Amino acid sequence: MDFDFTDDQEQLRDAVRKWVDKGYSFERRRATVKAGGFSRDAFREIAELGLCGLYIPEQYDGMGMGPVEGMVVMEELGRGIVLEPLNQSLIAGGVLSGYAPQAVKSAWLPKIASGEALVVLAYQERAARYRLDSCEAKAAPAPVAYTLTATKSIVPAGDQADAFMVPALLNGQLALFLVERSASGVSTQGYGTQDGSRAAEVTLQNAPATLITLDGLSALEHAVDIGIASACAEAVGVMDKTLAITAEYMNTRKQFGVAIASFQALRHRAADMKMQLELARSMSFYAALKLNAPAPERRAAMARAKYQLGNSMRFVGQQAVQLHGGIGVTDEYIVSHYFKKLTQLEMTFGDSLHHLGEVSERMQDTAGVFA
Repeated sequence: MDFDFTDDQEQLRDAVRKWVDKGYSFERRRATVKAGGFSRDAFREIAELGLCGLYIPEQYDGMGMGPVEGMVVMEELGRGIVLEPLNQSLIAGGVLSGYAPQAVKSAWLPKIASGEALVVLAYQERAARYRLDSCEAKAAPAPVAYTLTATKSIVPAGDQADAFMVPALLNGQLALFLVERSASGVSTQGYGTQDGSRAAEVTLQNAPATLITLDGLSALEHAVDIGIASACAEAVGVMDKTLAITAEYMNTRKQFGVAIASFQALRHRAADMKMQLELARSMSFYAALKLNAPAPERRAAMARAKYQLGNSMRFVGQQAVQLHGGIGVTDEYIVSHYFKKLTQLEMTFGDSLHHLGEVSERMQDTAGVFA
């Protein structure tokens, strides 16, 4: 199997890396965190590169690309620990392209592709943990369309988004709806998250909504799987940069008159970090290649990938802090922000323990070394 990237994919990677290096400095990120954790200007710059339309067909002004291109982009954004939630635009583009009726596609996909509209997935509820089939939100028919009553938690950039994709029960069946933030009955309460980005509690009280699909569970599972693949790729970029920062520090920090990189025990730790990074990278490739597979195969693959990525993220982040010593947890030093990003990513779209359970539940009778 050929794992080399095409020329177009490499050019895409180079364009995103140049923007991150030149346009998204650590100082700009710190200013964004202080301002609330989301910058509409930065999001527009991402959109101008065409990234918001990666998964949107060309007929709706998108780029019509696939999961491998998405992986390449998210890796590079991860290297810069970019706060703006491009993964949400990928989710919205993929789900609306695959499940929405023609009128919804025509109304929203061009706006998502251009960055004019930020549409985010609002699916988490307090009692659901990470279960996608657990939902208390209710939908009801209305004279024009539908109304939703729901409370959704930890919605990425929820008080800045233009619309939400919301799963809710309609006649006892899970369906997926689109709700505009400006609609009546919608209220948001924003707050900063552990990694400096922004989220919100979103409350809907008889809010007008547009139906995306009656097969809400399938669409929601697909949306979360796009999110998992994006999180895996982003984490690879974060870990790659974390290791590079740690190696640079070890080559410059001296004890007993020599660089600490010369100490064998510390070199072994760095080698273990590299091993975990490469394990994570291979599973991120696996997730990207399985993203368009049939649903049972795709769901199993995402759980496997996220479990390995969770273990790798925890190991790389913790070792980076240990190898830096006390400076590794100070807000002024960049590696602490990479550590916080990895900590948050490990819990995004299901933590490692949840996905270990998912892997176990999806094992077949033929699974195992003696199959």
